[in-house]
Amino acid sequence: MAPDPDFHALLRSLRVWDVDALPAFDPSTVPAAPLPLFTAWLAEAVAAGQAEPHTMSLATADEHGLPDVRTVMLHGADEEHGWSFASHRGSRKGRQLAARPYAALGFYWPAQGRQVRVRGPVSTAPPEAAQADLHARSTGALAAALTGSQSEPLASLADLTAASEAAWARAERHPGTPAPTWTLYRLRPDEVEFFQGDARRRHVRLVYRREGDRWRRGLLWP
Repeated sequence: MAPDPDFHALLRSLRVWDVDALPAFDPSTVPAAPLPLFTAWLAEAVAAGQAEPHTMSLATADEHGLPDVRTVMLHGADEEHGWSFASHRGSRKGRQLAARPYAALGFYWPAQGRQVRVRGPVSTAPPEAAQADLHARSTGALAAALTGSQSEPLASLADLTAASEAAWARAERHPGTPAPTWTLYRLRPDEVEFFQGDARRRHVRLVYRREGDRWRRGLLWP
């Protein structure tokens, strides 16, 4: 079935970055490594009122090389391990990362017309680090992890409700309950790109590429 013509009219009516003043971005002033710039941009996104700035798109590929993408939450970032996120190792993303341990992340902060793209190899943290990360989060996060069966076929929403209620009860009674399949993943970037949008479409793209223990910086055409 062809899309309703009104659908295309709706798309054409939408505007991007019709904002009085997007932030200026001078690439000559950036730090030598990407993480300090990322943390500064994240803090500025929070200050600008960006909703859920710690969410990101996670792109992986399966054993056949077919791509997949979903939205996940950033759990942390540091110079040693890179950017961290978590999931069950038996989930679709967990199976894909086991087959092809390389991924890409995408952050989009429209309140400031900014994007950050990160890609590189992925490793898993020790189990104790994964459990510590999980138990530092909310009761709801633990309940979701204890519900389990992520990406498996679901017979009915009633089954989900029953499993979730049982998991919530267990998480509230025993907040230290382990979730054995919960895995903390760490992406150590080979490349990080910062994109600053411009209302006149003169977007600034700065890319960091890892060379051994150092980073090389350069600009890209928008």
